[in-house]
Amino acid sequence: MLNDGSFDYNNLRLRTKINGEIRQENSTKNMILSVDKMIENLSEAMTLKKGTIIATGTPSGVGMAFDPPRFLKKYDETEMEIEKIGVLKNKVG
Repeated sequence: MLNDGSFDYNNLRLRTKINGEIRQENSTKNMILSVDKMIENLSEAMTLKKGTIIATGTPSGVGMAFDPPRFLKKYDETEMEIEKIGVLKNKVG
């Protein structure tokens, strides 16, 4: 299903980088529930407004799963990207 015809939000690339290194890469098409279904389910219990953030879990590649674990440390830069939507960059303080 398409939102306004500009892109299919049920098939967008998701990527997380730490200090420029790709740690996670997947797609919304591989999520357990489709974006449509998550919005439908949440809308039954609450009002979703523009800008609402929906936490969906995470694909493989989290730091604690590495051997040895690779946790974020001070001054690390994180980049979380959703294709066609944008990139959120933060520095660990």
